[in-house]
Amino acid sequence: MEEQFCIRQSEFVTSAGVEGRYPAPLPCEIAIVGKSNIGKSSLINRICGNQKLCRTSATPGKTRLVNFFLLNRAFYLVDLPGYGFAKASKAEQKSWGELLERYLSSGRVKHLLMLIDIRHEPTQDDLQMFRYLIYYGIPYTLVATKSDKIAKSKRKVDANLRAKQLGAPPFAIPFSSETGEGKTELTARIGQIVRDCTDIRKETTEE
Repeated sequence: MEEQFCIRQSEFVTSAGVEGRYPAPLPCEIAIVGKSNIGKSSLINRICGNQKLCRTSATPGKTRLVNFFLLNRAFYLVDLPGYGFAKASKAEQKSWGELLERYLSSGRVKHLLMLIDIRHEPTQDDLQMFRYLIYYGIPYTLVATKSDKIAKSKRKVDANLRAKQLGAPPFAIPFSSETGEGKTELTARIGQIVRDCTDIRKETTEE
């Protein structure tokens, strides 16, 4: 029986701006993206079991860099700047767009976790982000955050509906950073991604 995947070690590595240098690549790099205030930092802290790993803020648009975290000393989890922050200036929005586009087109990211709000239809910015990842051919998993804000009986149905409204196959993982709902399923998904990356690297090396 295959051992259950878990995140035992996590540490912040570095941040990179538009012109910044990324760390040396690893076989697996998973990025997290979503609109401002969707709960990216809280999700990272919850799945890593470290509430101090990623600084959270009540102020939308706080993350303005590409932040790299090393997990299990084996792969990167990358926190991308939140998009769609209405109060940001046009210059800031342009800078964030360039930052995201540079990273997504770098070829580094092997899988993308896209966070959507389980309570609301996807925004125009969500739709644009989804088009980006389809354009760049990046495999993805949808995570419907803030699941504790709606009735338990509606969570799976609403999560899958949000995915469908985005234009994706109707499946998303309901997740709550408050209660930990979805942590086991999301961690298992990350484990599968890491194993797939490792298998691909082995096949490439053997060839």
